Amino acid sequence: MNILYIGGGFVGTASAAVSADSGHQTLVFDIDQEKVDKLGSCDRDTIESCLFEQGLGDLLVRNKERIRFTADYSEVEALLDTVDAIFMCLPTPEIGETGESNLSYYIAAAESLAGALVKRNNATQEKYIVIVNKSTVPIDMVDRTADIMDAAGVKHYGVVSNPEFLVEGKAVEGSMKPNRVVVGAWKQEDFEIMRQVYRRFYDSPTSDYIEVNPQEAAAGKLLANYYLFNKLAVCFDVIGRTCEAFDHVQFEQLRRIITTDNRIGSWGFYDSLYAGGSCFIKDARSLSHQLQTKGKTASLVNETYLANKRQLELFVGRAKTEAGFDWSGKTVALLGLAFKRDTNDTRNSPSIDIVHMLKEEGVKKIIAYDPAAVPMFQKDFPASEQIEYVTHEFEAIKEADVIIVATDWPQFRGLADIIIAELDKKPLIMDGRRMLQHRYKDLQHVGCKIIAVGSPFIS
Repeated sequence: MNILYIGGGFVGTASAAVSADSGHQTLVFDIDQEKVDKLGSCDRDTIESCLFEQGLGDLLVRNKERIRFTADYSEVEALLDTVDAIFMCLPTPEIGETGESNLSYYIAAAESLAGALVKRNNATQEKYIVIVNKSTVPIDMVDRTADIMDAAGVKHYGVVSNPEFLVEGKAVEGSMKPNRVVVGAWKQEDFEIMRQVYRRFYDSPTSDYIEVNPQEAAAGKLLANYYLFNKLAVCFDVIGRTCEAFDHVQFEQLRRIITTDNRIGSWGFYDSLYAGGSCFIKDARSLSHQLQTKGKTASLVNETYLANKRQLELFVGRAKTEAGFDWSGKTVALLGLAFKRDTNDTRNSPSIDIVHMLKEEGVKKIIAYDPAAVPMFQKDFPASEQIEYVTHEFEAIKEADVIIVATDWPQFRGLADIIIAELDKKPLIMDGRRMLQHRYKDLQHVGCKIIAVGSPFIS
């Protein structure tokens, strides 16, 4: 099949790579020429400097004969005569903190596409195509997309909802071996085309191939992300808070007790300073907005969002309230800039708010390190007299008055040995991921004070 992807971000590129690996001829359009050049470079390291996803570079290089990247819209127009499916993979960020989705990127792309589609096949529009909403969009977006197409006079088309359920850092693995593929359509011919697109999964005994209507598909994505977000918020705001309140209640022991109940399960049962990324916060807020627009209450959805926000504020605030720490004039080591390990994505990273908070508190210097996300983070916070970026975690901590562990990169588990053996000045340790919990007693023994999510203050 001939498949077009509009948008070359995490979702579009990972999905397109799997389409190429499935034998389809695939074109990815993005307006960012630098991104297009890197993704189309056929060099793994160059690709991963743009989108840091395990296995993505190798997959694109292996399928280079079947996938192309372009910022030239004339190549899109040339493909429309023979294209079978067009995947819309546009950003739909939240507008402020309103919960309303900013659909300007999507609508602009859809209108440009509609104008080009009416000219296909010498304006006869003989070829039937499906337009696939891969972006996370409002529940009724399939109808709004159809309105755009109809207004332009597009014929012989269908609109499908095909949400992604990928985990950043494992997007390629999740795309190659999905536990489910959800396709929402109104027409049987649209289902038939999508079965051809996803033949490897439609016939797979290990993937659930679920066909529903498009509003159910879109709602399923929002509700799944909200449900996961809620599990994290409960862990932070209830279970973690309980552990912080009682001296002899250890988080890891509670996890053993609770997750061995098969009804509860183990996903999301880890304590953290914040749940960031591009999906959970935005999708929960979008769900809340859509429910309230329909006259329904969304109290629990809103409280999940507030619990997550509260978690970060309380964590940073414990330095003053529990340790009596004065940030003014201090040097801070900020370890981790990505919103989680195994990605260079800094969207809704806790470190963004932490930097703003530290600046307000008048710190002397922030020395920041992340093994993958420094270039992305520097776009928001360029290096300056107050913010320095280093190339190893030891460089960050050696002169620090306080160490903040903000991302769960595995190598941070070894920091205790360096702190104990090599640092004369013992800093305040703020462990926002419980990465050092196995060494808290050793660190306390050498004079470190510790603030950790899921633990009382250790002095």
